[in-house]
Amino acid sequence: MNTRDTSHLASLSPFELKDELIKLAGSASNRLMLNAGRGNPNFLATVPRHGFWQLGLFAMVESERSFSYLAEGVGGFPRREGIDERFDLFARSHAEVPGVKFLAGAVSFVRDQLGLDSGDFLYEMCAGILACSYPVPDRMLKLSEAIVKQYIRKEMIGGRPYGGDFDLYAVEGGTAAMTYLFNSMKVNHLLKAGDVIALGKPIFTPYIEIPELSEFGLTELAIDADAANGWQYPEKELDKLRDPKVKAFFLVNPSNPPSVKVSDKSLEYLAGIVKDRPDLIILTDDVYGTFADNFVSLFALCPRNTLLVYSYSKYFGATGWRLGVIATDKSNIFDEKIAQLPKAERDDLNKRYSSITTEPEKLPFIDRVVADSRTVALNHTAGLSTPQQVQMVLFSLFSLMDTTESYKKAMKRLIRGRKAALYRGMGAAAQAVDENVVDYYTLLDVEQMSREVGADFVKWLLASIKPHELLFRLAEEAGVVLLPGKGFGTLHPSGRVSLANLNEQDYVKIGQCVRKLRDEYLERYRQQQGGAAKGR
Repeated sequence: MNTRDTSHLASLSPFELKDELIKLAGSASNRLMLNAGRGNPNFLATVPRHGFWQLGLFAMVESERSFSYLAEGVGGFPRREGIDERFDLFARSHAEVPGVKFLAGAVSFVRDQLGLDSGDFLYEMCAGILACSYPVPDRMLKLSEAIVKQYIRKEMIGGRPYGGDFDLYAVEGGTAAMTYLFNSMKVNHLLKAGDVIALGKPIFTPYIEIPELSEFGLTELAIDADAANGWQYPEKELDKLRDPKVKAFFLVNPSNPPSVKVSDKSLEYLAGIVKDRPDLIILTDDVYGTFADNFVSLFALCPRNTLLVYSYSKYFGATGWRLGVIATDKSNIFDEKIAQLPKAERDDLNKRYSSITTEPEKLPFIDRVVADSRTVALNHTAGLSTPQQVQMVLFSLFSLMDTTESYKKAMKRLIRGRKAALYRGMGAAAQAVDENVVDYYTLLDVEQMSREVGADFVKWLLASIKPHELLFRLAEEAGVVLLPGKGFGTLHPSGRVSLANLNEQDYVKIGQCVRKLRDEYLERYRQQQGGAAKGR
């Protein structure tokens, strides 16, 4: 058995460690590396992409209607007048081209179901895809925001009663959302150095690492999910949020890496805590919510307190597009907290934002995030690129128009089939269906996996293995790359398996490798126990 010392890897972040494991896994030239450490999916939504390219062709025709008399290759802005009729002719003449039927349906849906002007929609989309103007408004294009709002209502709020309204800021994926929000909360004194923030763990690693940076200096408090209880947060853990010293609660829902959504019971319990703590700031990152059955975001229950982050990256296979949104309710505690700051701090903030408005004290927090993202002075050039916003709109419309949810069902079948293949390879019994489990990732917890053999074996194994030893051996001996659960805040040694980026048969092989390694340790344990018995 390989006994190489791996203790030096313990100080690495999970993503640094991933690079080291990839080097090991790829060291054998005659072996295929199975990298299940990446969350990047190997599937993508094709229909809205076809629509994007066909919209681009129509927009080019529109552009070439202007200035073409000057020289070949010179176009101009699309014209609003008559654009409906010209698109109708385009759609009919290209009816058999992939994506055109979807586009024609989208125009009808926007007009008939959303009540928006189809000509204005086509004009915004054509100008957006041509990228011939700065984003106006800079936070998000007007009709684009209205359409994406409907998508967020459907996927994040669902059937939950919600009579309010919210604003959106289109950003470069979930990572940009995190960066911008942390920065603006600091700049606007919503969070200050030394403040205690609670993290729902396990959680995406940057939520652990960013608060520890010197420019933030926040104190972290763990709200630990219970692996033995389906990775839900026990009430005694959530009760930590009742302490007024806790200024904010950040969570990823469904979680990363367990891929479990917060149960309805826990959501209601959290909402009760917020009633008692109306000052509590909540940030919920719901990127995996679209893979869940009947998902409801904490934003739907506690809109005034909650910053919602959503990314299109995983569900639509669009990590390279960098598409995400930040949502805030129009009536929120962030604006109220800023208005209640000491006068000196308010004066400083008014001076900071005076270059973009004559009434900076009335500038909503979400618009401050936009300004801060471009260090205020460049606010007039802020905003997600308009072609990105167009693709975001088409993704949203694709989902809104899919009344049978055929795409969602296909995604669920795909990743759940891969999970079944993984556990089949491990020789483990199929897990019971749990409506809260999303299965984008699965977490192989050493203690949970070994418990069926016996508590004594679990105790022996946890005492015997060195930091990251199992991950190290899987990479070096089998070419399998997993990420360490510890980097996400798990309490026990574990490995995160992405169920998104490999094919089903690959997960059978990964399961077989994990089982082989576990059985090897089990045999070693039994030999030691036999020797101990003889010694007695």
